[in-house]
Amino acid sequence: MRVVIIGAGNVATVFGRLISAAGHTIIQLFSRSIETAQLLGKEWGCTFTDNLKSIDPTADIYIIALTDKALQNIQDSIFLGDKLIVHTAGAVSMKVLSNISSQYGVLYPLQSLRKDQVGEQPTIPILIDGNDESVVSIIEAFALTFSSIVSKVGDEKRLSLHLAAVIVNNFTNHLYQLTDEFCKNEGVDFTMLQPIIEETAMRLRSNFAANLQTGPAIRNDQSTLDKHIQALSNHPELKSVYLSFTERLINRRLV
Repeated sequence: MRVVIIGAGNVATVFGRLISAAGHTIIQLFSRSIETAQLLGKEWGCTFTDNLKSIDPTADIYIIALTDKALQNIQDSIFLGDKLIVHTAGAVSMKVLSNISSQYGVLYPLQSLRKDQVGEQPTIPILIDGNDESVVSIIEAFALTFSSIVSKVGDEKRLSLHLAAVIVNNFTNHLYQLTDEFCKNEGVDFTMLQPIIEETAMRLRSNFAANLQTGPAIRNDQSTLDKHIQALSNHPELKSVYLSFTERLINRRLV
């Protein structure tokens, strides 16, 4: 397919590389930064612009990979008639595109993407939707050329999965950050924890999370809990998190 990508951030860049590798032709890239547009235009061998009024009208599909706020405002800047247009947002209804074209939908990657990632990209589940079944079929066929996991999901369930992804990814990473800071202050090596981090994640492939819970709160090991809380005396932010999680685990055990 002939593709126009509107955006030049992490999602736009990763999608562009995957789409190009899958044999599609990126004919144009839009970015507010003409320098960024020029760099990606050179990488993909396509034209580029920083003006939405100059979007090429001859593409088969237009992919908008912008921030949610920018996505809400773009309908005032572009009109594509009956050309297929999709956005890549998890928490925005596909109807935001209804004034841009009569054919619109969603191509949302349920994955944390980084354009500077070296090597093979991780598995990227793609959640799709469209304003009618013919549009869904086109988007699905397109998505399957660069992802082996493609699922039709409506606005509400996509929002639920987006929220769940924020919790398991962003919130968990914040715990890693707090723990890394704790380790540095205590003079211990955070990298020693990487095997247990990886093992915990791998176990979820074949088990329910509720069946994997371990630790002193589940064992009702008050002696260890007291030692941990004491060790966190100089780390109030992490101590607050520890106490909150411990209380929740104890309450679940008592139910």
